[in-house]
Amino acid sequence: MDDRPIDGDFDVIEATVDEIHAAFGSGTLTAEELTETYLDRIAEHADALNAILTVNEDATGRAVELDERYEADGPVGPLHGIPTVIKDNHDTADMPTTAGSELFAEFVPESDAFVVERLREAGAVIVAKANLQELSFGVDSVSSLGGETRNPYALDRRPSGSSGGSVAAVASNLAVVGTGTDTCSSVRSPPAFTNLVGLRPTLGLVSRTGIVPLSLTQDTAGPITRTVADAARTLEAMVGYDPEDPVTALGVGQVPDEGYTSHLGPDGLEGARIGVVRDLFEVSDPENPAADTAEAVVSTVESAMAELEAAGATLVDPVEVVDGEFLDSARVVGKEFARDYDAYLATHEGTPVDSLRELAESGTMAPSVGERVLEGGILDTDVDGLDDDLEYQRALARRETARTETIDRLVEDDLDALLYPPSMALPVEIPENQPFSEMRCELSAHTGLPSIVLPAGFADAGGDDGHGLPVGFELLGRPFDEPRLLELASAYERAADPRRPPERFA
Repeated sequence: MDDRPIDGDFDVIEATVDEIHAAFGSGTLTAEELTETYLDRIAEHADALNAILTVNEDATGRAVELDERYEADGPVGPLHGIPTVIKDNHDTADMPTTAGSELFAEFVPESDAFVVERLREAGAVIVAKANLQELSFGVDSVSSLGGETRNPYALDRRPSGSSGGSVAAVASNLAVVGTGTDTCSSVRSPPAFTNLVGLRPTLGLVSRTGIVPLSLTQDTAGPITRTVADAARTLEAMVGYDPEDPVTALGVGQVPDEGYTSHLGPDGLEGARIGVVRDLFEVSDPENPAADTAEAVVSTVESAMAELEAAGATLVDPVEVVDGEFLDSARVVGKEFARDYDAYLATHEGTPVDSLRELAESGTMAPSVGERVLEGGILDTDVDGLDDDLEYQRALARRETARTETIDRLVEDDLDALLYPPSMALPVEIPENQPFSEMRCELSAHTGLPSIVLPAGFADAGGDDGHGLPVGFELLGRPFDEPRLLELASAYERAADPRRPPERFA
């Protein structure tokens, strides 16, 4: 099947959920045809990207079932028939869940993750599971099972991580929408590096049950899409109270009755006040060669800032929020990783190992990940003594302080959002490691506040097809204020039109 038009009428490249649903409604397209086209694209292009770990053999059958239900009763939900790629740290009862570990290549959980259940109920067709940084531990997207994921805009460069496979697939039109998880950066810097939209929800809006954890005090899942409208639709499908994840009780009553898509439109920036966090535009490690690209990042983000102003926003520049060193002192991943991963394993039968220590000592992990686990002090943590661990408890207390101070800044300055780059470095060449020091992920991750990443444009610093390398910018909002972030994002997208697909895959 031709991977662009279907029956000469429908072009899947850059197709949106709304366009697909309109084609379903007109009778010019079926979910089966659409799914087969995306499966053909995966077969043709996935190897070049190392983006996919497992292709769903039941995807076409699921699409046929959805076509039958559409014929009888109409769409089953907001993602009816939409080819979706999910990060392979989401449990799936019909495919292996590996978190990138070769030891888990044959491990199939007993049930779906809560968020996977929600996506299926919304009508999504899960076509594949995506490669990732092994165990989500890092920002490079390399795993023992899938190897190095590559950036579709420059195949010799990284897509960031840990959700690198998801962004590579969505950016290359191997799926319409995708999911990632974010402990610190992973639904933000990868979309920024691939000209996509990524949304990290307020902690408590989306369940983590059945997702391989890294740090449960800051883990969350979120949508990865090519457009703001598709992010809103995917978020609508993902949210919901889960009694198995008590933090989702915080999200009850916080989802707009009319849905997130009702907050999209061209006028959302008129009268908006956006604070520019200039401290986060500074390089953290000038000795790292990747920091040499910071000037290109700043220039590209400032071009996007000009678009925001032209569309009616007032930029309050600068504003001061929590000190970066204070945020650094609130890190807890090293304390929680073994505890939370071991607890996940204990809820499953038939896992090839019973602990993070056993996995790390097996010698099977990607070296860059396994060495950090073995040598980084993670396995030295007394996971049963965290209640009495003064360093850990101080870090948690600093998070509460950071959250309070950030919300206070938004309220006192009457700001709709805070703006800063997700990364001060451009994608690095493989096999160099993407510098975590230049990630700007901690403000959202440590406060639990929502943020959305949008394409800012392209830096003239490489790339395979003349675009240059993608750069994004991040907007952080008040608790459960995803509707306002989507209003701002939608208006910016309509004004700036920043999305450009990678030509190699178009």
